[in-house]
Amino acid sequence: MKWQWKLGTFAGIDVFVHATFLLIVGWYGWTYWLETRTLIGALEGVFFILLLFLAVTLHEYGHALTARKYNIRTRDITLYPIGGVARLERMPEKPIQELWVALAGPAVNVVIAVVLFVYLAVTNALVPLNQLTLTTGSFIERLMLVNVSLVLFNLIPAFPMDGGRVLRAILALNMDYVRATQIAATVGQGMAFIFGLAGLFGNPMLLFIAFFVWMGASQEASMVQVKNALGGIPVNQAMLTNYETVSPRDSLSRISQLILAGSQHDFPVVDGERVVGVVTRDDFLVALTQNGQNILVSSVMRSNLPEIDSYEMIESALLRIQESGVPVLPVTHAGLLVGIVTSENIAEYLMIRSALKTRTLISASST
Repeated sequence: MKWQWKLGTFAGIDVFVHATFLLIVGWYGWTYWLETRTLIGALEGVFFILLLFLAVTLHEYGHALTARKYNIRTRDITLYPIGGVARLERMPEKPIQELWVALAGPAVNVVIAVVLFVYLAVTNALVPLNQLTLTTGSFIERLMLVNVSLVLFNLIPAFPMDGGRVLRAILALNMDYVRATQIAATVGQGMAFIFGLAGLFGNPMLLFIAFFVWMGASQEASMVQVKNALGGIPVNQAMLTNYETVSPRDSLSRISQLILAGSQHDFPVVDGERVVGVVTRDDFLVALTQNGQNILVSSVMRSNLPEIDSYEMIESALLRIQESGVPVLPVTHAGLLVGIVTSENIAEYLMIRSALKTRTLISASST
């Protein structure tokens, strides 16, 4: 079962909604029904949450369209009960660019709130805040306040909120990017601790937010450390050079023999001297189950894969593996296949490199 559905493509970006999004829609409808005991009231609750998530979607487009100005593509936008996620293919390299991308989302909600406030002021429809509840009071004013809340929440200086990226970008203007990330992550985890402590004595929802923030800060710090470790290392130092290939005219029985004879799971497909695709273990097993092992490799292989030259950096290779969704990619040089690369062997290379570096430090300290 697919846990998300595509709503459409807008400004060249696919927008998806996760299945769990229905939970918050149902919760709002139920809450409004308990308050009003009418179908109209329940539908008003559903309409309110849909408008709220329209604002969330526009928030994510603020990030995506600003990133586009720096030639950074957005893979897609997905709506979850806790908010939206715009998956940028990479973060901006310059701190000032990351700052503008991070601020663009909350800026959209500021614009929405200002427009609604002006409308309420012009129509003399503003009411005191003490007359508003989750389900009662001026509909437009509640929508305005929700957008203000989105701004304030997203500017909390903690990953994965925008405020964490804003803090990191400001720090990175005056220090190393990795150090800036570590400081911002530490601040974020401090905020998570405060949320968790408050949740124990008050709103249990803060416990969920605390966990969300703590994990986000930890993951961001780890990702940046890995990216820093990958910097300046060419693919030819980490690629596999001892591997088997298959021809598009081979049958799947050939792959069966190779898998049973060794530890290789994914195979480049070579026609003459030209790489034409790869066959992954998952695709092989599906085809084997459905058609048996007499069908040709050409009917199973994945083609039109991104190219990786052996002199490119590992960071670029890892990004293309993630973007392609294929666990293994062929490495070429001057048009010839010279190796294959996977995220697993990149990780193994980093572990070996780290162990050797630690050994060097121990040897140096003992002399």
